[in-house]
Amino acid sequence: MAQRIVASLVFFLSTICFSATENHLALKLDVQKYTLKNGLSVLLYEDHSVPLVSYHTWFRVGSKNEKVGLTGMAHLFEHMMFKGTAKYPAEKFDQILQSNGAVHNAFTSNDYTGYYIDASSDKLEVLMDLESDRMTHLEVNEASLKSEREVVKEERRMRTENSIQGTLFELIFGVVFKVHPYKWPVVGWMADLNRMTVSDCIAFYKKFYAPNNAVLVIAGDINISKTKDLVEKFYDSIPASTTLEKSVYQQEPLQRGERGQQITKDVQTPTIGITFKTSKAGTDDAYALDLLSNILGSGESSRLHRRLVYKEQKALSIQAFNYTLQDDGIFGIMTSLRSGVKEDPVLQGTFGEIWRLKQVLVSEEELQKAKNAVMTDYVNSLKTIHGKANTIAMNETLFGDYTMFFKDLDKYNAVTREKIQEVAGQYLKPEQRSIIRIYPK
Repeated sequence: MAQRIVASLVFFLSTICFSATENHLALKLDVQKYTLKNGLSVLLYEDHSVPLVSYHTWFRVGSKNEKVGLTGMAHLFEHMMFKGTAKYPAEKFDQILQSNGAVHNAFTSNDYTGYYIDASSDKLEVLMDLESDRMTHLEVNEASLKSEREVVKEERRMRTENSIQGTLFELIFGVVFKVHPYKWPVVGWMADLNRMTVSDCIAFYKKFYAPNNAVLVIAGDINISKTKDLVEKFYDSIPASTTLEKSVYQQEPLQRGERGQQITKDVQTPTIGITFKTSKAGTDDAYALDLLSNILGSGESSRLHRRLVYKEQKALSIQAFNYTLQDDGIFGIMTSLRSGVKEDPVLQGTFGEIWRLKQVLVSEEELQKAKNAVMTDYVNSLKTIHGKANTIAMNETLFGDYTMFFKDLDKYNAVTREKIQEVAGQYLKPEQRSIIRIYPK
């Protein structure tokens, strides 16, 4: 039973309020949330299991907030945030963190940009000084822009243009989305990266990198009262953005016919991506689609792997995924064909397994196995202070409510065989699919 699988992990989650009954899984963190007068959302979680603190600053800005002609700005600016201020130049910023044994990094998605530092808890004031300073005093100049632009362009070459999976994902988003800003890549187009100016960067910084567009999560070996005093000391005087407005996006129209795109690259065998636009993050359908993707194409025991890789030996690898975003989602199947194998039998085999999901209920055993796998991975992600802070920040940023993740295990556990069949029929329709083909030159 999923309850037993999850309950067996309670050893690793000693700081989490956790209980499991026959039909209910409770997961809760004692988080204190409040908002400063400048709009900064602050969430504090006290956990003395290890003498560490995980410090997360997330901004509600991703690639979808960019303008046409300036794609990649959010990701480029993630890099720019490490170029320093007058008080802490770039080299000094890194030197301070390294000398204090801290680990830090950042990431940009379609919906948000996040920064984190993991360090010894006695360094909390140092971290707060560094992060509050670059939120408002970042130095943006021609030299730093030129330097980071080249870094991002090389990243694009390496992770997208010279990567089969990166190329496939870029094509998928461009085919599935026609009006929503999800249609362009997070890393941006090369031409747009080349045309960005210092004034573009400064305008972006002043608009989006402000306390009223940020979520601050501090988790770990902290004292709540003292931490609140420090937050007020370092953040309370930072002014809110006056140019920030609620973004409004065109709703993606219903797809009424199969779409496709094909390209050639220096690859050994063809790679095919079959995708469908699905439900946004946080919906009941999204939880069911997560489990459906596990049943269909996650691991060697999944339906597609057993059929096309093991039994028929037509594919080298195959995997299914359900990628949920703030406004929409994508369900996809990626297949790497064996050399000399034609694509038609592979496509027909894949379509056949999708058709079977719509016609015949999955077995209770198969569904329970998917629940066990998905929920175990989920609980494992909460083992560390960093994992807990990351989950709090993500839910607060996406939904404006960090407690959303308290319900995740129950949401997965509530999915029925009938619900799997329902979402397969609703979203995985032939007229709503897109097929991306990457062929050898």
